[in-house]
Amino acid sequence: MVIQSYEFGRLVVGGKLYTADVIIYPDRVQGHWWRQEGHRLFWEDLSDALAADPQVVVVGTGSAGMMEVPESVIQRLRARGIKVIVAPTGQACAEYNRLVPAGRVIAALHLTC
Repeated sequence: MVIQSYEFGRLVVGGKLYTADVIIYPDRVQGHWWRQEGHRLFWEDLSDALAADPQVVVVGTGSAGMMEVPESVIQRLRARGIKVIVAPTGQACAEYNRLVPAGRVIAALHLTC
């Protein structure tokens, strides 16, 4: 799955428009990704994504990078042998698209702030 476009609050994947946060898997998109806290990522928020056994997790922190990703979450992912990329969502989309051909990549994207 390739991200075709992203702008504040709008993401197009596979020709479909998403206007709420998403997790992109190799074979599907989970729309309306809801987290325990809107602007902070918790380990539990990634439980479904981790069940897909990714090699890389790309986290988009919002257009302005407002979603916090605690170092403890990053370290737990790395301890599982998962490469982690955390960036504002525009950059995260570009990284995801660049990495998709190389393996099992999942993107967890906050689409707004």
